[in-house]
Amino acid sequence: MSLALRRTSFPSRVTVVVLLAVAAGLVFAHRLYRTAEISLSGAVLTVFSSYGVDVVAERQTVYFGLGSDTPLGLRMTPECTSAFLVLPLIVVGAVMIALRPRIQNRVLVALAVAGLAVVVVNQFRVLTLVGLVNWLGVDTGYYWGHTLLGSMVSVFGGAAALVAFVWLATRK
Repeated sequence: MSLALRRTSFPSRVTVVVLLAVAAGLVFAHRLYRTAEISLSGAVLTVFSSYGVDVVAERQTVYFGLGSDTPLGLRMTPECTSAFLVLPLIVVGAVMIALRPRIQNRVLVALAVAGLAVVVVNQFRVLTLVGLVNWLGVDTGYYWGHTLLGSMVSVFGGAAALVAFVWLATRK
């Protein structure tokens, strides 16, 4: 008895290689991704903040509350970026396409939806942290916003993105 493996068609092979290249790019160019993400955070905070907001992109830092009693700067560190929540989705998506090329379109749609969800969740996490710092002060607000509530937002948001990814990629 032999195990028959279906050969992957050329377009799906290209998709797999592109997805793996994007995954490698997220690892090796994470600084560029963090710069883009903190710039997005600055834009979101500008919309919601009644105080000054400044982004120092080369340091991946957003300063908020400028002109208030509680100004603070947040640096987007590698462990706080959404890249490492998006990364496993991309790798799993590449594997799924390599194993079942006919679901390529569903997997790509699922990746787009789940990837967007993870980025939005991370922006919501930053917005929550800023709101708690403004409400509770720097020490207490940062503790609750980053350590507790921020972690919960990331875990639940990441889990929801994963469920959406699996559901969208595997439904018929």
